Amino acid sequence: MKILFKNGDTREVSFEEQEGKKAFWHTSAHILAQAVKRLYPDTKCAIGPAIENGFYYDFEFEFPFSEESLPAIEEEMKKIIKKSFSLQVYGMDREKALTYMAERGEDYKLELIQSLSTDEEISFYRQGEYSEFCAGPHIANTCQVKAFKLLSVAGAYWRGDEKKKMLTRIYGISFPESAQLEEYMDRMEEARRRDHRKLGKELGIFTLMEEGAGFPFFLPKGMALKNLLLDYWRGLHIREGYQEISTPIMLDKRLWETSGHWEHYRENMYTTVVDDTEYAVKPMSCPGGMLVYKMEPHSYRDLPLRLAELGLVHRNEKSGQLHGLMRVRAFTQDDAHIFMTQEQIIEEIQNVVRLIDEVYTKFGFAYHVELSTRPENSMGSDEDWELATKALKDAMDSLKIPYSVNEGDGAFYGPKLDFHLKDSIGRTWQCGTIQLDFQLPQRFEAEYTGADGEKHRPIMIHRVILGSIERFIGILIEHYAGKFPVWISPVQVKLLPVSEKYILYANEASEALKAAGIRVEMDSRNEKLGYKIREARLDKVPYMVIVGEKEQENHTVSVRGRDETCGNQDMGEMSLKELIKIIRDML
Repeated sequence: MKILFKNGDTREVSFEEQEGKKAFWHTSAHILAQAVKRLYPDTKCAIGPAIENGFYYDFEFEFPFSEESLPAIEEEMKKIIKKSFSLQVYGMDREKALTYMAERGEDYKLELIQSLSTDEEISFYRQGEYSEFCAGPHIANTCQVKAFKLLSVAGAYWRGDEKKKMLTRIYGISFPESAQLEEYMDRMEEARRRDHRKLGKELGIFTLMEEGAGFPFFLPKGMALKNLLLDYWRGLHIREGYQEISTPIMLDKRLWETSGHWEHYRENMYTTVVDDTEYAVKPMSCPGGMLVYKMEPHSYRDLPLRLAELGLVHRNEKSGQLHGLMRVRAFTQDDAHIFMTQEQIIEEIQNVVRLIDEVYTKFGFAYHVELSTRPENSMGSDEDWELATKALKDAMDSLKIPYSVNEGDGAFYGPKLDFHLKDSIGRTWQCGTIQLDFQLPQRFEAEYTGADGEKHRPIMIHRVILGSIERFIGILIEHYAGKFPVWISPVQVKLLPVSEKYILYANEASEALKAAGIRVEMDSRNEKLGYKIREARLDKVPYMVIVGEKEQENHTVSVRGRDETCGNQDMGEMSLKELIKIIRDML
């Protein structure tokens, strides 16, 4: 398809390319706005960008808007697409653009133009009677949008500011082919069935309460799952030579000023006052790790020094952005900070990449890597940034792992590698990250004594693998649709006595399984067996173990597997030793 840039140039780009998707979805947002203005001329348009999956547009309607109005808007969008409007780009000087928007009562567009810091000619895109102040690019003709769907309606504060007006946001998706839309809608329906908020409550893993918006409550089974993940994490880090530390949940404001977080991250931090001194609740653990490093002198022989921390961090997320376990205000970050010499950089990056690969492979995730480079609000010299960026590239190139480049999206203190994992229904999640930092060791005046007897500055790697433990659990719930692998299932065996007469024997079986290290739960309710089996299936437990008269007489159990990953659904009668062996083999 052909896309049109604001300078008038055109270029052929595939929809499968990121640039192609962005232009396609951005144009779809314009079609949505054009349809809304046709149907409701007094509506004011705000912004309508392409997003990761589709597009949205924010409007100020003069009436209470609801999803009931979406079909009418979709019909009008179809008419616009059928007209095959070619998009035209033209320029307008700042004063004319301001007058143009003022005459049309487009207050939000007016504010956007006023906020521009340039006096350069402002680009507009026109399709039919509709013109939009926009930097583009866009697809060349509306007819290329063969299939689309308006998905939902939500409230959104103007410019994300809770003190400003609440607008109506309409979300949509579009594709060049109808089959692509059908596939997407099927995938979204599957995602709804796997929604971790629904499954998390049904499976007794976590809950969210009004008394703590953004602060999840983990229930007993959720804590079992969380601890299993943390045990696995600790075992890996002991093997890889990390030392675990724990730093305070809040520290003096001066520490955050030194680290640069106060300047670059202040709006996301919670603060309090202790003994007339301002403190900040930590949004990340790195400054505390720096203090631990500086507690004692270090030699080059101590490096690399790998300090790992399961740090509870808090971030002041906006209420509209909260989403189950995926976006919370308090979470545990599987952080680690590696202090090293410049000569050790490549090898340490490679070691972390291999560790991340091992973890994601264990959970069945494919992934791709993105290198994010220097942002505008960064700190540090050009030389440091160039050296750090080159080191990340060289490490990845030597491992022969492909990566894309995300210009200007690095951390304020250094470039980074982000690991985007793909789940079982094709969605991507950013979890692991490796950030190379020359700045914090300088700001904290960290040192080590080199082989030459002189003082040197260490280089620092910040890295997480799971990212947020809470978010990773949410991803796992949806990835497995609640059917966790046996090794991390909070309950591995559900014991189902046929009646109360067999509870004593069921208790004996339960104790034997627990003694073998197997997690067991018993349904001792006075209910019919069929009902108990249905309930166990809903709980997605790997193994249902039935005990009745025959099993009690034979000192056996009858076993049913959850699905093919656990063996046959009806595995038949067997001894407890045989069942224990099957489960241990699965582990």
